Amino acid sequence: MSGKVIRLRQPRPCPICGKPSTQADHPFCSGRCADIDLNRWLSGAYVIPAGPAEDAAEDVAAPTPDPDEDR
Repeated sequence: MSGKVIRLRQPRPCPICGKPSTQADHPFCSGRCADIDLNRWLSGAYVIPAGPAEDAAEDVAAPTPDPDEDR
């Protein structure tokens, strides 16, 4: 007997509805919940909030004054 051993994943709650996950749709309980999650990714619902963007001009060093200008 040289059959392949398939390691089973521990059933965890589905991140969408909370039902136990299935082997075929892991980590989701069904294809429907997987599709809901994909739609949330594609629509931009999963966004990491960031602070206000700094102006690109602030990143550029200010030019140093020319000492010969005072003459």
